[in-house]
Amino acid sequence: MPRSRVNGVELYYEMTGSAGDPLVLVHGSWGDHHNWDALVPALARTFSVLTYDRRGHSQSERPPGQGSVREDVADLAALVEHLGLAPAHIVGSSLGGAIVLRLATERPELYRSLIVHEPALIALLADNPANGPLVAGVLERLQGVEERLSAGDAESGARFFVEEIALGPGTWAQLPPEMRRTFIANAPTFLDEMRDPEVATMALSALADFSCPALLTQGDQSPPMFARILDIVAAAMPQAERRTLAGAGHVPHVTHPELYVHLVREFIRGATAA
Repeated sequence: MPRSRVNGVELYYEMTGSAGDPLVLVHGSWGDHHNWDALVPALARTFSVLTYDRRGHSQSERPPGQGSVREDVADLAALVEHLGLAPAHIVGSSLGGAIVLRLATERPELYRSLIVHEPALIALLADNPANGPLVAGVLERLQGVEERLSAGDAESGARFFVEEIALGPGTWAQLPPEMRRTFIANAPTFLDEMRDPEVATMALSALADFSCPALLTQGDQSPPMFARILDIVAAAMPQAERRTLAGAGHVPHVTHPELYVHLVREFIRGATAA
């Protein structure tokens, strides 16, 4: 089981495939590198694929004290450099997408291309008064998650997050048992992320200077807030392409892996040719 100590933390990672450009996959909150399992075998036929557990998740180290999204960004940069993968195609989903966008503003030289699905940058919505009711509703539901996790009820908090915020009613029971166990095990890290004042926002202005090919995606079955967040990010990245995945929601790499593999391959193929 490969591990590396980078940026002061021990991270678990897996490299799959040995042909083609490096492709780095960055998971969102609650999950780990297994979030990408349905994609990796197909992608590894074309790319050298890196998946890893972000700090505080599953097999990676969970340092004591309050964490920061800035640490996640520095971890990603350090791991890419440590493994000699730069420049790489870097893909992120949800909070992983926010991490990938942040790194793009700080270390663009690490990228061949960028693909982000529905970055979890909820605080960006607060700048527009028209989003007031939507933001208030999301914050109220997040408070419900925090209350459950703070009370030590990890399963209830995870279920509430999945059904009331990310995926919709009834979806918790549809998740594979192993994925539900991962959610519960990583609940303390999500609580830590919620207490980071910077986790749900970022300075967008530097994204306009990102010169590598970039793709922003959303699912047409996702909660409405993600499309509005992507509107804001897309306005800051006029050079980026934008795609909507028909029939998919917030985790297309889990629910629609063949569609997502095709999207990643075709975008990178076109970007490389250009």
